[in-house]
Amino acid sequence: MKPQPSEHLTAIDLGSNSFHMVVARIEDNHIHILDNLKEMVRLGAGLDKNGQLSQEARDRAIACLERFGDRVRDLPQGTVVAVGTNTLRQAKNSRQFLEDGAKALGHPISVIGGKEEARLVYLGVSHSLVAEDGKRFVMDIGGGSTELIIGENFEPLHLRSLEMGCVSISRAFFANGKLKKKYWDKAETAAHLKLRPVRRYFQKVDWTSATGASGTIKAVGRVVQGLDLESYDITLDSLYQIREKMIEAGELDNLELPGLKDDRKPVFAGGLAVLIATFEALKIKSMQVSEGALREGLLYERLGRIQNEDTRLKTVTSVQQRFNISQKHARRVSKTAHRLLTACGCEKLWGLHLAEAETLHWASSLHEIGLAVSLSGYQKHGAYLLDNADLPGFSFQEQTWMSVLVRCHRKKISKKLFMKLAEQDRQTALHLVVLLRLAVLLHRSRKEETAIIESITGEENGLTIRFAEDELKIHPLQLASLEQEAKYLRNVDFVLTFS
Repeated sequence: MKPQPSEHLTAIDLGSNSFHMVVARIEDNHIHILDNLKEMVRLGAGLDKNGQLSQEARDRAIACLERFGDRVRDLPQGTVVAVGTNTLRQAKNSRQFLEDGAKALGHPISVIGGKEEARLVYLGVSHSLVAEDGKRFVMDIGGGSTELIIGENFEPLHLRSLEMGCVSISRAFFANGKLKKKYWDKAETAAHLKLRPVRRYFQKVDWTSATGASGTIKAVGRVVQGLDLESYDITLDSLYQIREKMIEAGELDNLELPGLKDDRKPVFAGGLAVLIATFEALKIKSMQVSEGALREGLLYERLGRIQNEDTRLKTVTSVQQRFNISQKHARRVSKTAHRLLTACGCEKLWGLHLAEAETLHWASSLHEIGLAVSLSGYQKHGAYLLDNADLPGFSFQEQTWMSVLVRCHRKKISKKLFMKLAEQDRQTALHLVVLLRLAVLLHRSRKEETAIIESITGEENGLTIRFAEDELKIHPLQLASLEQEAKYLRNVDFVLTFS
């Protein structure tokens, strides 16, 4: 299930403040950046108190994605990875935006969790730095969240994502453009409260260096250089001096700082407040600025998949071990599900491609996860676990797909169970569910061998399986199971016939 090699990869980060796109060429298994685009979209500023994205913010974002689409629309599917972060995690009406955005871009868009964002940030940062001994601390202040990571070499060891960012803090405490000291005190206090649950852990870890990534920290680094406060690194004293100059300015309209771009000004105060609080809470002495960030992490993650270093495989193996899932049985179910997929010739008929085949494999690998809770209704327990677990390498959408497949892989099935997916995806999900259900059914004895199948024929809403002569007489339990399965599938307008 390895992705096909490609000469180019593209990563798009739909942040709460800005959208970034990086186009790269793969050469000798290394990434070379060819193009870099950025637009200030301020998606987070369009999120109201009820968690709804405003039409104005959506229009800005779609217009940006259409421009990005001009650059990447004709690139092969699978070579462009686009992810949304904090704002799209929070927005209650994100599904329609993701569908419209994917049409504008010409490629699918997914949403990743906070810990996954932190992992990818670390991956991007660690590849941009010179190798060093010991642990390193990495920080990324986004528009709506701040990621804190402890890692060593290319491996993240501790990941946290906090609900504070340059957009959210600026909106909460500097919305009127006033930069008085009392607003700074409130903003920094709020940031300290967010840091309190993680402060002790990050203080006691003995890291050798601190590195910051992305817009706010890069902007602070440029201002530090512009004011000649430090030769290179950011220090707490330099942050205090920048804050004092902002307080002296009084309001944003009067603010002039060398190195600070006009489009960064509206959210700079909030980002600086978060950075000051983090330096104070974690006792950071100095911080270097990295060129790598989330989008570079996405590139290296996708390159890893091409090179058979898929994070998802490590995650699934870890989950199998943690929940005592039989890896041997999971492999046989996955193998049979894939054999059914290829044998029935439904890849074209049902529009199934690599992504769907991978989803079927991951769901097959974890379909028994719910047994760790209870045998009774274990498909329901499994779906809950997959919906709510932190699964490195998987987006929210991928977890939802796996959850739906696992929830529907046995017992009664209803169309209502597919409602978590977009309407245009539900038929595809049903087809994958059918293949998984049949694979599980054929291995009900938990043995490698199954009743011998001579042929499988696929139709738009049906499958016809022809077994070898007398096979179902030899396997009466499978015959009874197939008869019951045909009844279950009839409830979702799918016809299973066999002989």
